[in-house]
Amino acid sequence: MQIRVDEELKKFQGTWKQVKCEANGVVNPSDEFGSEPLTTFSGNTYVVTLPDGTVVIEGTFTLDPTQEPKAVNWTDTCGADEQKTFPSIYAFYDDQLIFCAADEGMERPKVFQTRQGETLRVHQRVSRPLV
Repeated sequence: MQIRVDEELKKFQGTWKQVKCEANGVVNPSDEFGSEPLTTFSGNTYVVTLPDGTVVIEGTFTLDPTQEPKAVNWTDTCGADEQKTFPSIYAFYDDQLIFCAADEGMERPKVFQTRQGETLRVHQRVSRPLV
């Protein structure tokens, strides 16, 4: 299983631009992060920045690609949700990353559409890490 986790982790690495958001069943709601925040993954950490470079979230994540759909847990280490963990599902489609996250304490989503307390984000790859 470790090999599969390592392979999946490599797919996340780099910088991604959010291109779509859905929250609580509403498509493209006004997003607390404004338009097109960037998420950069390095190892098992992530940083979300606004287009002006302001850091709004940092955190760590763990993967379980053996689940169907594949599972990820996001844990914010700073920001409004510091120390909260969000059970989520994810998938890659070409150069897009899609994930659906539930609020802390909720059941992990089973599909890529939202109900109350869930947020879906679609990201387009901007860059890959230099190897």
